[in-house]
Amino acid sequence: MAKPGETCSFCGRGRRDVGLLINGMSGAICDECSARAYEIVQENEQSKPKSTFRLSQQDLPKPEDIKMFLDQYIIGQDDAKRYLSVSVYNHYKRLLQRVSSDDVEIEKSNIIMVGATGTGKTLLARTIAKFLHVPFTIVDATVLTEAGYVGEDIESILTRLLQAADYDVEAAQRGIVFIDEIDKIARKGDNPSITRDVSGEGVQQGLLKLLEGSIVNVPPQGGRKHPEQKLIPVDTKNILFVCGGAFDGIEKKIAQRLNTRVVGYAASKSTDLVDRSNLLKYITPTDLKSFGLIPEIIGRLPILTYLNPLDKEALRNILTEPKNSIIKQYVKLFAMDNIKLTFEEAVFEFIVNKALEFKLGARGLRSIVEAIMMDAMFSMPSQKEKKLHVTLKYAEEKFGKSDVNRLQVA
Repeated sequence: MAKPGETCSFCGRGRRDVGLLINGMSGAICDECSARAYEIVQENEQSKPKSTFRLSQQDLPKPEDIKMFLDQYIIGQDDAKRYLSVSVYNHYKRLLQRVSSDDVEIEKSNIIMVGATGTGKTLLARTIAKFLHVPFTIVDATVLTEAGYVGEDIESILTRLLQAADYDVEAAQRGIVFIDEIDKIARKGDNPSITRDVSGEGVQQGLLKLLEGSIVNVPPQGGRKHPEQKLIPVDTKNILFVCGGAFDGIEKKIAQRLNTRVVGYAASKSTDLVDRSNLLKYITPTDLKSFGLIPEIIGRLPILTYLNPLDKEALRNILTEPKNSIIKQYVKLFAMDNIKLTFEEAVFEFIVNKALEFKLGARGLRSIVEAIMMDAMFSMPSQKEKKLHVTLKYAEEKFGKSDVNRLQVA
């Protein structure tokens, strides 16, 4: 009879028959049995239902709390922040709703944001992602194509969400998706397409089932669907979709609807109250339809909001005030090389004025600052100088030599 500790307590094999025998206080286990035990534990963990949303009604972030967080990173755009905060808050409440005797089921309210380039649509989405307790992803509508063309299928949107949720399907089904550049898939003409188009009406029709809520078979690794690839069914009923787009030129359609170009005394009186510098505030679903979005997709995006164009004061604040402002980023970059970077106040005015000339919104600010700081960022890390004070004369000289100066709009 074998002594205790000389045989595996699970399979009964002796020390000579196994690769490794691990002794315990009252028994032993071989390497093969311990490996099998690990596999059983892993299978059991995967079969357990995962609690993907642990917030209670009392812990929900209120709309004012969400907006307050956005205010720390984004200047202005109060209307868009309010709409987005309420939509996210209501999405949280939908996740907590329970079946009640009154059979009232809260439906999701997808949102679409319209604003010129550089006004903060994508930044709003990225910032609110920091605040959320649900999976969040940002996708670009420009890469989507109708089936049969080179590009990504509609289902790739959900692939990104699955990846953000670490392939936890239940968590992904409670997530939020931001679809950027939604205007780039607008129908190019007034007549419905009778053939397949590379991007346009066909892509919009493909998005309908996602926005409305249906079970979609998603390729887990993205790319094209293939018969041999295992697909994951995802229910989009509880996924909130936030869309954003510049809709360049839609102001003309708004102006036509408001009759702002008519002549005559009576007509001028009726249009006196129209803010012609910001026609986007008067946008309606009718204008989106005129631009090229099909009525079905507009109906599935019931909340429509806009972003104000950035004026000189807003650009000046964006440059220095937010937590992640452009100037603070460059100060930190130089500080990592033990260089103290300071700016003359007149430099900020110079940067803002140039950004207004380029008409690139907040993105233009970074291009200008990069052009001014490029020479210093190249040479100073190798030098002993540990201070840099940027004056107006220095900024004008460096910017004048840069290629960015050619961006100026005539």
